[in-house]
Amino acid sequence: MVLAQETDAPADAVVRELTARGMKVFRADTSWFPRRLVLDARIDATGRWTGVLTTEHRQVDLEAITAIWYRDPAAFRFPDALTDVERAYAHREARLGLGGVLAALPGVSWVNNPNRAADAMFKPVQLAAAAACGLRVPATLVTNDPTAVARFAAVNTDGVAEDRAGIVCKSLGSNAVTEGGRLKVAYTHRLTSVDLADLRSVASTATQVQCWVEKSHEARVIVVGRRMFTILIRAHSDSARVDWRSDYGALTYELVDTPSDLEKGLRAYMDTLGLAYAAFDFAFDTDERAWFLESNGSGQYGWLESRTGAPITAALADLLAGSACS
Repeated sequence: MVLAQETDAPADAVVRELTARGMKVFRADTSWFPRRLVLDARIDATGRWTGVLTTEHRQVDLEAITAIWYRDPAAFRFPDALTDVERAYAHREARLGLGGVLAALPGVSWVNNPNRAADAMFKPVQLAAAAACGLRVPATLVTNDPTAVARFAAVNTDGVAEDRAGIVCKSLGSNAVTEGGRLKVAYTHRLTSVDLADLRSVASTATQVQCWVEKSHEARVIVVGRRMFTILIRAHSDSARVDWRSDYGALTYELVDTPSDLEKGLRAYMDTLGLAYAAFDFAFDTDERAWFLESNGSGQYGWLESRTGAPITAALADLLAGSACS
């Protein structure tokens, strides 16, 4: 079973791969519930949930589901006639009802279990787990105290250019918001002396600042079960050197073997947080030391696969089909 957004090219590719192997696949988006996705589930005397999930095109017996790829599906979508209070109630009931039935199915392999994925999305949890697993983590501060940021900057700015602090400000969650119909993106920002002169906005909410890593290049490591695909990312513009997401046209890629120290740490990280899939971002400093930046249980990989030939789609199909290689 694949739970993914309606428009998702990597999910399409995995479904095609599984279908080509003779596997039966039921694909849906949670935004289809309750109008386009129908649940009919009953518990029997043995404690097993039986019944079906139905869309306008397909139906699947609950007992036939062996694996679920929870691939960042969209939120439930309810009738417009509901009030805000009714919508909140309906959302809770849908999450506990549909989500609860799927969570109760025995022997199902999750990629990833939504509860484990929810825990792993917290950046402070990621950084603590990475450090505990032997990965190198930059000095990081999470605060809503402007004076704390000023102190942190003073400690980490020694030897840095006069107009540029040795710290960056990064979002703790998604860096994209829509306001007035316009998409706005908050890329990683390297703080300047001008920024440090007025830190009042820090008091508005929790703010993450981190020691700047003077990078030679970066890497995204895609972990699929016991397999890893490490793609080096080299930036060729000033903005991309700070945050490569800001200028994809200035990037080049190279598929390489995963360094043994990273492999060991990442295996421990995946086991610690109970994940089957994750995309990791690392910065490599000028001494070629890798610094853990973040992980994403639904991290993107499609463009990296197309640029490097890394067989990530096949690896995901292996994992979902139960034939992943160790």
